[in-house]
Amino acid sequence: MPDRHDGRRPDQGRKVRIEVSPAPYAEGSCLISTGDTRVLCTASVSEGVPPWRERSGAGWVTAEYAMLPRATHTRSRRERSGPKGRTQEIQRLIGRSLRSVVDMEAMGQHTITIDCDVMQADGGTRTASITGASVALELATKWMVSEGLIERSPIRELVAAVSVGIVGGFPCLDLDYREDSRAQVDMNLVGTESGALVEIQGTAEEAPFSRAQLDQMIDLGMAGIETLLAAQARALNGG
Repeated sequence: MPDRHDGRRPDQGRKVRIEVSPAPYAEGSCLISTGDTRVLCTASVSEGVPPWRERSGAGWVTAEYAMLPRATHTRSRRERSGPKGRTQEIQRLIGRSLRSVVDMEAMGQHTITIDCDVMQADGGTRTASITGASVALELATKWMVSEGLIERSPIRELVAAVSVGIVGGFPCLDLDYREDSRAQVDMNLVGTESGALVEIQGTAEEAPFSRAQLDQMIDLGMAGIETLLAAQARALNGG
């Protein structure tokens, strides 16, 4: 058994807290905390879709991601000339994850933009962003129905994400920065309420990993996603 520095079991994620509607002007919002990582997710609804989408009759969901300058121990520069490589990759991951569970035709000609702003980073910022963005998106679509903009919710199911990895030779769930920085394998999983996978991102840092280790990490991750989905449901139901 690995000796995790915070005392967690290998299959134990960090404490999750989801506060709904912390940004009252947004159509949907939540503040998600996973351990010491905190991300503010806001969903903004606008009329119209990108030009290339206009003839489809369907809507669009997109995402933007940013890390505040003092989200980490030292100040980082703002990306004033547009998102760079890592930021772009995370934005695209968030957008793909959300679109996988949305019926775009039911949205009509509307665009929902999810902004994920990392207030404090301690590992797992992209996975926390996806989990929080799903809640913000759900709230925004409920608002659209209540305002008569659409007839029914376009959300087929919730989606959540978690990190897994091999640390000290053992598969572990939900790595914080201290663990992630020394992990032999780092992986992110995105999954849905129905138990389907949306995306798997995994990389060996020191040595290749086996198929058996991959299966262990996927099992850990899917169990962690179930816990996150339960936390989403509690937050949305006022629990």
